[in-house]
Amino acid sequence: MTTKDRKLAEIRDAILQRQRFVITSHARPDGDAIGSQLAMVYALRALGKDVRAVDADPAPLQFQPFPGVGDIEVAPELTGECDAVLVMECGDLSRTGVKGLDKYFVINIDHHPGNTMYGGINWFDAGAAACGEMVFDVIEALGVPVTAEMATHVYIAIMTDTGGFHYGHITPHTFEICRRCTEAGAQPEAIARAVYDSSTLGKLRLMGAVLHGLDLEASGRIALVHMSLKILADCGATQEDSDGLINLPLTVKEIVAVAFFKEISAGSYRISLRSKGDVDVNRVAVKFGGGGHKNAAGCSMTGRYDDLRRQVLEELCRSLTAS
Repeated sequence: MTTKDRKLAEIRDAILQRQRFVITSHARPDGDAIGSQLAMVYALRALGKDVRAVDADPAPLQFQPFPGVGDIEVAPELTGECDAVLVMECGDLSRTGVKGLDKYFVINIDHHPGNTMYGGINWFDAGAAACGEMVFDVIEALGVPVTAEMATHVYIAIMTDTGGFHYGHITPHTFEICRRCTEAGAQPEAIARAVYDSSTLGKLRLMGAVLHGLDLEASGRIALVHMSLKILADCGATQEDSDGLINLPLTVKEIVAVAFFKEISAGSYRISLRSKGDVDVNRVAVKFGGGGHKNAAGCSMTGRYDDLRRQVLEELCRSLTAS
């Protein structure tokens, strides 16, 4: 029996032996967080379990039309009774933004490097293309027939966390899961249009403003993008409208790494990092207290933009040299 098979059996048995569950993921949830949670919600409910999905922040607007998203509870702290908490794609419990989880039995399912193995059961697989891929394997281990709702959310998870099948760790197993999700009722075209073609006018204006200010470094191989609160207001955009903009510079052949500095409040920045090939931006994120994957990571920093830009650029250049 492989390590994966042992972990799946352990998770299966823990679920079958319990009745009341809470499922959560990281703060500011993305497609993999939402998809992984809700695919598991539908699977456990199919087994007759009592299940709640609880997050620190609401789902982004493009995911709101999908089944079950409106039922996710938004709360800063978990209250009430449950037999276990399933935590999806979080390196540690604090990443959820939900307090009080440590009072419960925790099942930790994650694919991000640096997981602290905080659960009563820990299944970590850095080779998984998305947490949703791991969730599909759990659903299979539970013997639950895959419904259209489960399939839709697993497909959302995989599609978004691979950047529309652009990033690494995509394997034949990834596409086999997507094939089976499509057979079960997931509609790839409709999902892609809902996720990627539901922009606001503010986002379109923001896209132009942000790209207009793009800086190139390292002989044009590193792109630096800055979104200030003033730019956001001038475009009539929201923080959510900045989602996905970081991927645009990577469509340029010569650009292999991007840092997107998003001002969240005065002097406080959320920095998203993306790369191609062997350029490891996770190493950069970890240097500044963040994390993620080799080609997609992020961190938060406070200070003057020029100072933060210099620090991040230095680390990106080191990653570029090491690749």
